Amino acid sequence: MTDNIPGKVVVITGASSGLGEAVARRLSAEGASVVLGARRVDRIRSLADALNGAGGKAIARATDVTKPDQVQALVDTALQAYGQVDVIINNAGLMPHSPLERRKIEDWNRTLDVNVKGVLYGIGAVLPHMIGRKRGHIINVASVAAYKVRPGSAVYAASKAAVRMISEGLRQEVKPYNIRTTVISPGAVATELPDSATEPDVAAGLQQFYSEYAIAADSFARAVVFAMSQPNDMDVNEILFRPTRQEL
Repeated sequence: MTDNIPGKVVVITGASSGLGEAVARRLSAEGASVVLGARRVDRIRSLADALNGAGGKAIARATDVTKPDQVQALVDTALQAYGQVDVIINNAGLMPHSPLERRKIEDWNRTLDVNVKGVLYGIGAVLPHMIGRKRGHIINVASVAAYKVRPGSAVYAASKAAVRMISEGLRQEVKPYNIRTTVISPGAVATELPDSATEPDVAAGLQQFYSEYAIAADSFARAVVFAMSQPNDMDVNEILFRPTRQEL
């Protein structure tokens, strides 16, 4: 097991697949109790059953991160079951790339609602508890797109840049309360994220790119483990990683 992880209670949004599922499996194996939130409740219930069957501790709760009351209910579920939340991983996200000239307004709104507001709702749900305990760890998921924008990714990149700025502002605000903050920015990782593109030509390009470059979602889980497992006097604020072959 890895130091500083066994016994911790970790809330994970977007836990039904990809990064969320991978980090749930990894942290459960390391001895953490995981509380899984996602809209696809059948998927997270199946995952929780598998983790519990392997000797872990896992709870699943249907959660749409665009609904602040549902995010709060997810955190409250963890508090009721375990009496504490040590870590929240604000992971839920989508990536419906398209050129701005196509005016995909519904996609723009969904991107901001999930990628930005969903992170804010997660932060807001745990802060009173963590401030009261004077400890905790908030991990937000951004992207390499927070550093580099390319045609078709303007709204997605803006949403992930917002996550970086929110995380940095949060870092400064919670220093008096001994709360740690980490923003993790992955490159191409094998998840369902490209499936959220609604434009067929854009989706085809993303699928091609990911099939060429994407690495396993456990790469993200290992980054989370690194940040969490540091001694409490060390705050790993930012991790940016890519597949070794990825140029962008």
